[in-house]
Amino acid sequence: MTAVADAALPTPLPGRTRLKIFAYLGVLIILLGFGSPHAGLVETPITFFLAFVFGFVRDTFNPFGMRDRGFLVLFGAATAFIYGAFAFAPIQYGFLLAAVILANSVFLFVWSAQNGLTSALGQQHVMSGRISSLWNIFLYLPVLASYFLGGMLSQALEGAKGDVAARVLFLIGAAIMAGVAILGLWRPGSVFDNVRAERPAGASRLADLKRLARHWPIYPALAIWLLWSFSPGSSTPLQYFMQNKLGATDAQWGLWNAVFIGGFMPTFLLFGWLCQKLPLRTILFWSTLIAVPQMIPLAFIHSANGALVAAAIIGLLGGVNSAAYLDLVIRSSPPGLQGTVMMLYWALFYIALRGGDVLGSELYDRFHNFNACVIAITVVYALILPVLWLVPRRLTSTADGQVAA
Repeated sequence: MTAVADAALPTPLPGRTRLKIFAYLGVLIILLGFGSPHAGLVETPITFFLAFVFGFVRDTFNPFGMRDRGFLVLFGAATAFIYGAFAFAPIQYGFLLAAVILANSVFLFVWSAQNGLTSALGQQHVMSGRISSLWNIFLYLPVLASYFLGGMLSQALEGAKGDVAARVLFLIGAAIMAGVAILGLWRPGSVFDNVRAERPAGASRLADLKRLARHWPIYPALAIWLLWSFSPGSSTPLQYFMQNKLGATDAQWGLWNAVFIGGFMPTFLLFGWLCQKLPLRTILFWSTLIAVPQMIPLAFIHSANGALVAAAIIGLLGGVNSAAYLDLVIRSSPPGLQGTVMMLYWALFYIALRGGDVLGSELYDRFHNFNACVIAITVVYALILPVLWLVPRRLTSTADGQVAA
């Protein structure tokens, strides 16, 4: 860590250094994607209501004097140990539930460190757009892989007894999280020499909470993300619509999700290029305008194969603005509290996802037509446009790599 600077300006880094940072963060994000205790990671009440606590701990504690590396080493190793211990323990329902909750809780410390480190690097070196682009790609790679490798692994374990299959899965998780701990021990200078401590010396945690609460820019940024994540009906009602109304098989539903997520990838890359050419404010407005009708293609499909075509279109329409919203959250974070804000970001995502699922299910049950969900989603997305006017102009007036006056 470099010394604390009270009013340090963001500093661009040489291209070779940036590539090394992207590579390190990419490996870390992918490992955590595969090593999470649950495919959805934070599907427990712990994350819904206490996620910010893990981020706040990341921002205000310093394990072994190593900051984020300390969290990666300590809690990465702890998660690996938990996985390994449960691999050889008796397989019972209550035991597995305890294993998931315990591993999830410990894992969140590792995840908050990765989130805080990634956000701080993006903010401090005016590369939040490129960080957002690659972060989204690295984040979705394990999800895409799960649709393909998950089926193969399930088939390979199909003939095994339940306890053997669980033991194999726990051991795979232990190996991955051991890799995270090793990655934390490694100290590439290009990454950790370029992260400066920003928390005021001697600041109390109560003062940090007050500073966070009074930091206006995070409110419109998180509100935009909340609206985008709400999407009423895009989960359970959509699956019910496809399988019961369109006759899609389980394999076709899995393929729909893979095509949908795959559709985001080219536009994540497109944002990585656009963010260096245009001010973020311009990208936010136009990408949101394009994304408002994202789900409308679903109103015109009448077969499972048609839904697959719609999935590709829907994915393409939603990639640029998704990356732009993450860029905005990174830019909006108060210095020294990036981990807290990013864990709030993810907590809001899962709260909105489940809330949208409940509302979408109610709409589908009431009208027996998925078009009701399409209309609701479109209206919610349109509400993002007026919220954009609440974003401080100073945060969005520059392109990625430009230092604001």
